[in-house]
Amino acid sequence: MDYCPDKFNIGVLGGGQLARMLHQESIALGLNVDFLDPDLRCSVAQVSPGFQHGNFQDYDDVINFGRRHSIVTIEIENVNDKALEMLEIDGVRVFPQPHIIKLIKDKGSQKQFFRSNNFPSAPFQFIQSKTELEECLVSGKINYPFVQKLRVGGYDGRGVSIIKGEKDKEKLLDGPSVIEQLAKIRKELSVIAVRSANGECSTYPAVEMEFHPSANLVDILICPADIPGDIEKKAQQLASDIARKLEIIGLLAVEMFYLEDNTIWINELAPRPHNSGHHTLSNGSVSQFENHLRAITGMPLGETTGLLSSAMINIIGDDDAYGEPIYPDFDKLISIPGVAVYLYGKQEVRPFRKMGHVSIVAHSLTQCREKVNVVRPFLKVKSKKL
Repeated sequence: MDYCPDKFNIGVLGGGQLARMLHQESIALGLNVDFLDPDLRCSVAQVSPGFQHGNFQDYDDVINFGRRHSIVTIEIENVNDKALEMLEIDGVRVFPQPHIIKLIKDKGSQKQFFRSNNFPSAPFQFIQSKTELEECLVSGKINYPFVQKLRVGGYDGRGVSIIKGEKDKEKLLDGPSVIEQLAKIRKELSVIAVRSANGECSTYPAVEMEFHPSANLVDILICPADIPGDIEKKAQQLASDIARKLEIIGLLAVEMFYLEDNTIWINELAPRPHNSGHHTLSNGSVSQFENHLRAITGMPLGETTGLLSSAMINIIGDDDAYGEPIYPDFDKLISIPGVAVYLYGKQEVRPFRKMGHVSIVAHSLTQCREKVNVVRPFLKVKSKKL
């Protein structure tokens, strides 16, 4: 087909680090991409001439922004889905589709979707408030241990609480929640699927996620995951099946639990580029960001199988860092062969805030692990002393 980049006028809701990386990958494709975010100092504002100031949660801001574009997509779920529904009615191509965003932004709706379509996930029940949860614990309707997830608004570990017994009751959250049976997890996995408008669907290899012990967000990911071949095949098939069932256009990150009994439970979905796919920028595959742009513009999808083993480590703020960020060992970090550093341009550091990431490539998982240990001491983010 003849390719004319100027015919695509793309608007993205959100201006964080995912938007920044989408912008960088859009340049190679010659695409015109604008971004809407309420923060004048957001990550993408520093690099994109298409940044526009506005609130992606405000109906009028989203409508006015969207009507100036032929395609609208997202880098964050917490957007005004009613505005996206109206834009779709007006003929704007909205990807992922508004009804999918609406479903996925509510963890309760996700669980109902899994159940009604026979996708394996943890047994669950709903509660409306902390008071109701406390009453259920007294009556025995809910038993320890369990996981509480707020239905809406949680991200990067926020809005999730693991309750193992009475001593954890102070960690109970207040608000409509999903209560899940605590899984006996062997490993946490993620598979990113990408599906285009013509029904073409591909999956990236499963990645193994290791979480920060106190921040409850992804610390390290390793790709390919160190799991049996049949589990790898099943994980990729589940992600593909979910993407096809939703008929999503664009990326879909599928987080999973690989359990001690050699089964898989689906944990959560994200209908956008995802932290578990950052390694694709440097492992020899077409990146998740480029494939998302390919999918929403109707281009053929690119290669998803990386050429090398890879790892990704999040660069997060130290637990006492507040203010202007300082990277004290940056010179050492960028001197290590096989290591690529991506800073997000955030002008303020806070404890455990994602400030960037490091990608590592090597010829084996063993070499990746060894290099992770070399890199880790140099990932500090401190704040400038007043």
